[in-house]
Amino acid sequence: MYEQEVIKPYNQEAEKANQVEQMFDNIAPTYDKLNHRLSWDIDKGWRRKAIRQLQPFAPKTLLDIATGTGDFAILAAKMLKPEKLIGADISEGMMEIGRQKVKAEGLDSIVSFEKEDCLNLSYADGTFDAVTAAFGIRNFADLDKGLKEMQRVLKPGGHLSIVELTTPVSFPMKQLFRIYSHTVLPVYGRLISKDTSAYGYLTKTIEAFPQGERMMEILKKAGFAEASFKRLTFGICTMYFATK
Repeated sequence: MYEQEVIKPYNQEAEKANQVEQMFDNIAPTYDKLNHRLSWDIDKGWRRKAIRQLQPFAPKTLLDIATGTGDFAILAAKMLKPEKLIGADISEGMMEIGRQKVKAEGLDSIVSFEKEDCLNLSYADGTFDAVTAAFGIRNFADLDKGLKEMQRVLKPGGHLSIVELTTPVSFPMKQLFRIYSHTVLPVYGRLISKDTSAYGYLTKTIEAFPQGERMMEILKKAGFAEASFKRLTFGICTMYFATK
């Protein structure tokens, strides 16, 4: 079992899930702008690559875990053209922005949002052809449990596509990313979002999150038959692909 370091946004007393929900509700109005600016819009390309992993399988029913404001769900709906896509998240503040974006795109007949505890999903076993997650699973209070739930709701032979921020492993990007993530990211995030803790917390979760070969082991222990990964943009981001 993966021994997870418990990192919380605000304090060590309250439950992590409650604090994460509060944090994302707080930063929801500025989340999209900050994400795109802080990544120089590269995050949009990362999402496309993660969705392309699913295109050969033409999934008809999708679940987007930790969907946030729905960027990944909207892009997946456009690229994969599923019959149904549910975006699940703990933060109503984030999902409300997602609902507005989906309506503006004319995708509200396909994409819907539901508040869910990602460690205890309400869906039956084998409900979805594919499960996706973009930049969200590192906030799980229990990664093992969250991945097992994602595996449980997949149909046999279904696929999981994850894209997550990671720490580069090679010089000089490793050193440059550390400087950027510890100075520019939290300071700029604090100025724009007005949440003094959120972007410092997010930096810590990137550093603590398992990556590469370690993540492969965790996915297989969660019940996935096959798993692979690919580092993107010098290791700042990593794609994972797994099959039930």
